[in-house]
Amino acid sequence: MTRSRVLAGAVAALVATAAALAPLLASAQPRAKVRVRVQTTLGDIVLELDPAKAPGTTTNFLRYVDAGHYDAGIFHRTVKMDNQPESKIKIEVIQAGVNPAKAKEGFPAIPLERTSVTGLKHVDGAVSMARGTADSATSGWFICINDQPSLDFGGLRNPDGQGFAAFGRVISGMDVVRKIQQAPSSSDRKTNTEAQKLTPPIAVTKVSRVQ
Repeated sequence: MTRSRVLAGAVAALVATAAALAPLLASAQPRAKVRVRVQTTLGDIVLELDPAKAPGTTTNFLRYVDAGHYDAGIFHRTVKMDNQPESKIKIEVIQAGVNPAKAKEGFPAIPLERTSVTGLKHVDGAVSMARGTADSATSGWFICINDQPSLDFGGLRNPDGQGFAAFGRVISGMDVVRKIQQAPSSSDRKTNTEAQKLTPPIAVTKVSRVQ
């Protein structure tokens, strides 16, 4: 075998090895945090999402953002200490959703990224996904007011103990978050759903990435 053929074979082997390792090397690299601006009629909220620790949940949220599903959406729920008649374990959050006209145009539900795996806890200002059963989150999301450990893995706000999927935090606009929490709701009603409904909801004019 000539020297040129040996060198060509070595180069080909190196290229093949590099191609095989590329996905692993890419996954090992830290992923940059992503900032998203939520514009509401009460002011702006800026979120910082963590795709390195919660890749699936962040990707899911951003596809709704990029598709414009949250534009003309609403904050429709406020949970305060005095409006949880059906809950023994109390929390404080505000919850938002997509543009009601696009409610049936969403994406499939995603697997739950547990806080025991991501390390992202439900502290004051944490951003997380609403869910029923463990792998049912789609587009609904919420922001914590004050630390809410009962929403972490092992917490019992959801009786299954699996917690919720935190995937970022508020870095600007917690004053707006607290204004939304204190907006009028039907707090005198007998069920959580009725008592926590914002009346009227707080309009979200636009949700977009911060360049």
